[in-house]
Amino acid sequence: MRFSNFAVATATGLASTILASRANNDLHRRNPLPQVTSGPAIVPASCPGVAPARFPFQVASGWAATKVAGNLTLPRGIVVDSQDRLLVVLNGIGITQYILASHGCIQSSRVLIAHTNLNHGIYLSPNGTTLYASSPTTVWRWTYNPASGTVSGSPTVLIRGMANSGHITRTLIIPPHAPNLLVVSHGSDGNIDASSLDPATGRAIVKVFDMSALPTGGYNYARQGYVVGYGLRNEVALAFDGNNMLWGVENSGDNFGRTVNGVTTDIHQDNPAEELNYLGDVTVPDSNWYGYPVCYSVWQPNMITDHAFLPGDQFVAAPNRTFNDTTCTQRSQPATMIFQSHNAPIDSKFDATFSNLFITMHGSWNRQPAAGFRLISVPFTQNSAGAYTPVAALTSTSGWEDIVYQADPSNCSGTTCLRPAGLTFVAGGNLYMTSDNTREGELFLIGRV
Repeated sequence: MRFSNFAVATATGLASTILASRANNDLHRRNPLPQVTSGPAIVPASCPGVAPARFPFQVASGWAATKVAGNLTLPRGIVVDSQDRLLVVLNGIGITQYILASHGCIQSSRVLIAHTNLNHGIYLSPNGTTLYASSPTTVWRWTYNPASGTVSGSPTVLIRGMANSGHITRTLIIPPHAPNLLVVSHGSDGNIDASSLDPATGRAIVKVFDMSALPTGGYNYARQGYVVGYGLRNEVALAFDGNNMLWGVENSGDNFGRTVNGVTTDIHQDNPAEELNYLGDVTVPDSNWYGYPVCYSVWQPNMITDHAFLPGDQFVAAPNRTFNDTTCTQRSQPATMIFQSHNAPIDSKFDATFSNLFITMHGSWNRQPAAGFRLISVPFTQNSAGAYTPVAALTSTSGWEDIVYQADPSNCSGTTCLRPAGLTFVAGGNLYMTSDNTREGELFLIGRV
């Protein structure tokens, strides 16, 4: 459902109810161990020459996590090529390539692409020969040789004209069944971006671009491509399920109050919830509106005392005659599942059987005690129609398992705890995860034991 000016005043007024994120160019070699051709099946207890994890954490029973690299500068998005080389975006540096040894540790590394504007997004085409990466404003592609692990030629501009302010991570993903399509998310321009109610702004939105019809100079993000969902405040974590349907995990709002009859109550500690949204088939346009910047999901109902809510219900910060909680229920697409406020999800990957969705919870500044700073897995199932869906209901506040987490996250920050960021699975079922703590970026191998 597309909105015009009727809700702009509501979104604009909403803002007044709001109360007050190292590598070098030389090849680094460790022990000359054999390169893997399939992913490691066992997680080693430690890696040669690698210090222990800088920031202590807990690991769920039946799992292991080992640091494989440290002293990295803000490692974010991560992918693996067909020869099990890891490609990692280092924010402000470029893309670093890591060659794995047979036990999953790092054998060698090098800066593959020196590009200081790259900050988060990275993806490899399904055939492994095209590498995509993003800055806040631009998406590029490089020709990639998976046999040699090298790039050739100059980068091609694919998408341009994105905003260099607000939420500046541009997640990239390609549907496996439609490799000509590139999906790109674009967050809002700040906490409450009233004008993003109009999808023509190209903000708080997920769009699709056909790479087989690339115009000269690339697409303009706001004016070209097609919409597969808007009203999505910052849908950084994107993943396709076993039916090639897209799911997104949303970073919701900060500093929230609930204003009723001119009286504002602070609810920001536990509201609004972070959201798991079903975006569906990206091969066709879809103008579904997911509520932002007007409608949000309840996490802790007890903090909103003027109405009886359940977790997952939709609400507005300042209900009025034009737009209220009921209007949200009638007009916006609800979340499929919710997570605790201010966890800040920024990557998600399904496992090989599509029975679990793994999500990195980066952790946020807007809650005391702090929350997030963990890797979780969300169990999925298939319903009678064959569609994938979370096992937990929308009203659940515990529908996941903590895999890597803090025993006590209450004092965590961007400098004191593990900050899970990017994820990728390798053959054999193990995960590699980046952590972009500003004191030391790290890379971890995670797997079942």
